Amino acid sequence: MAVLHHRRVGSEFWGEQRLTKDVDLTLLAGFGNEEIYIYELLANYSTRIAEAKEFALRNRVLLLQADGIGIDISLVAFPFEEMMIARAQYQIYLPGIELRVCSAEDLIVLKAFAARGKDWTDSESVLVKQKKLDWNYINEQLEPPVELKEEPEILTKLDNLRRSL
Repeated sequence: MAVLHHRRVGSEFWGEQRLTKDVDLTLLAGFGNEEIYIYELLANYSTRIAEAKEFALRNRVLLLQADGIGIDISLVAFPFEEMMIARAQYQIYLPGIELRVCSAEDLIVLKAFAARGKDWTDSESVLVKQKKLDWNYINEQLEPPVELKEEPEILTKLDNLRRSL
């Protein structure tokens, strides 16, 4: 069963809003079921790139658009991703609209792992706004993928950011 989860709203809810022109969603598709979801989504939305299906199968991200707004759908399956979705909470986005968003801790894990400039800015925003975070959980979830990525400096940078605030 697929579960959608909105990552961008997590950034806005736990940190400071950043103006973007896209929507980031997470779809718990599992391994081997991706094409079922990709075909259904492609039947209902326009793509932003040629060969969107092949790109999605290779990169686990389906790039769509609706009314000129980009929609990035991450096709997830790893245990952390499944746990992140299970831990997600519904938050009021606008009156009458609730979206399921990841926890602040899971957002920090995602942002630190991505380790792009804007992700560090988002992480800092969350750290400033959220004073009580479960750092044991964050480190337990972040250490294994950082080791696989062979970028231990991510942990150091996150720890330095945490201490500076």
